[in-house]
Formats: sequence, structure tokens, C-alpha cells
Amino acid sequence: MANQTPFTLHIHVVDGNPDGLRTVERSNWNGKVLIFPRALYPQVRARKEFQQTGVYLLLGPHENGDGETIYIGEGDPVRPRLEDHYSKKDFWTRAVFFVAGASHLNKAHVQYLEAQLVRLAGEAKRMTLENGNKPAEPTLSEADRADMDVFLHNILEILPVLGIQAFEHSQAIKGHHNTILLTCQGKGVKATGHDTPQGFIIREGSFAVVDEVPSLRNNFPNVSRLREELLKNGVLTKDTNKYMFTQDFTFNSPSLASAVVLGRASNGRVDWKDATGRTLKEIQQAQAKS
Repeated sequence: MANQTPFTLHIHVVDGNPDGLRTVERSNWNGKVLIFPRALYPQVRARKEFQQTGVYLLLGPHENGDGETIYIGEGDPVRPRLEDHYSKKDFWTRAVFFVAGASHLNKAHVQYLEAQLVRLAGEAKRMTLENGNKPAEPTLSEADRADMDVFLHNILEILPVLGIQAFEHSQAIKGHHNTILLTCQGKGVKATGHDTPQGFIIREGSFAVVDEVPSLRNNFPNVSRLREELLKNGVLTKDTNKYMFTQDFTFNSPSLASAVVLGRASNGRVDWKDATGRTLKEIQQAQAKS
């Protein structure tokens, strides 16, 4: 997120179980978040928040076991939609939904929020998007749109704190004095990137090999599947005899990033190096000492 203004969240663990129902509120904001595991839905659905208008996220493991899948929806109120998904959608294991004070959100408002979240998740490509269709954006007055943009901004700042990065765009911090540009190269390809608190970002215009080593799929199937997913969603595209990154993209670790680039198992702390040849491991060791 571009805005780095500090903010405070109040997280209430309703039944004393950190993995159970939690409510989240932000200082000076009339929105409210509820987070709960699917298994608890029958016990929590009677709460008054489920009878409010809101926008929700359903999250669960990807069908191949790597990463997560997300579904974005809206409800006026929320409960009938979640009731339907509880009986008909198999993939999700937890839900998050946002409501607000009395009469603050109406059907058009949450349709707008849903459309924006689906668009942002599709652009970020951080999670597999379960939504089959792109929802239409409703017509809002200038004032309502401004209010919903503020509400959306708060949603997008809160979600990463809850461990949901589906809407975060990978943004290379070009020119920042603390940024150490790293390269990974081999087999005729070269990629550039840098380590961040959100993960390791490979920059747009970097290259990856087309051919994987034969053992990769057997020993590290998650890397092969991720490469396939990146090709499918357009993050990687074929460029003559190699793949090219069409956008900045964040990986969970330097090793996963370098393995995707090189098409083989990789220790990212060794294979990513700065302009002087220092490995990421050596850079981090030097930083720790200083």
C-alpha cells in the first residue's frame, strides 16, 4: 500500500479461541470485520452482523494444494449468501466479511465494493480467483463513490494484517535508498528483484527458463505448478526461447522466486546476488552484524 500512515486495530477474540470467531474494528472508522472458520458457521450465524449488508471473502486451499483460492461476494444481508455458500461451495475453509454502522451500506454500495475487489484481485494475481464472472459496477453518486473509496481503502489496509494479500500489487521500490537490487541468472536468462517484508519481488521484464530440469516436477511439484499458474494467468509469457515477466510479482520466498526463474531447485539466499557478487545470504549476515 502506498499510504504508510499508522493505524490501530482492535481485535476481539469472541470465545477465547484465537482460531475461532474474531471481530476487528479500526479506530475512527464505522466499519467492522468478522472472521470465522467454516466449521463455526452454524454457531455464529445468529449474530446481528450477519443480518447486515456487507461484502465478504471466502478463502480456502487451492485444489492442487499450493496457495489459496478466494471468492468475493456481497449480500444484502450477508447471511443468505453465506448460507448458500455453506451448502454449495466446497473449497472454502474460512470467511471474512465487512459491514458498517446502521444504514451506512446499501446494496449499491456493496456491489461497488465487490466489483472493485474482484478487479483488484484479478490484477494482482496473488490468489486463484473463484469468481466466474466480473461483476458490473453500479451507478453511484459522486459523494457515495467517494465514501466507498474510503471504505475500500480501509478494507485493503486491514486485510494484510489479517494475513490476506490477495489484493496487494507487487510494487518494485525503484530508487529507494534502502533497496538492494539483486539478480539471478543461469541457462541464458536473467531476473532482477529485491527482498521486501511482503515477500521477494521479481521485477517486470525479468526472464525465466522455459525448460525445467526433469527432477523438478517429481521433487518440487509446487514449483512446476506455480510456473504453470503464472503462465496461465499471464504473469509469465513466452518470449522466443524464454519466459518473460509481464509485471512485478511477489513470491513467498527468495528460493521459490529463483526456482521459478531457473526451472530447478534453488537456494534463493545463494542464487540471488547484488552487483558486486554478494549473495543475499552474505548481505543479510552483514546487515545482522551492523
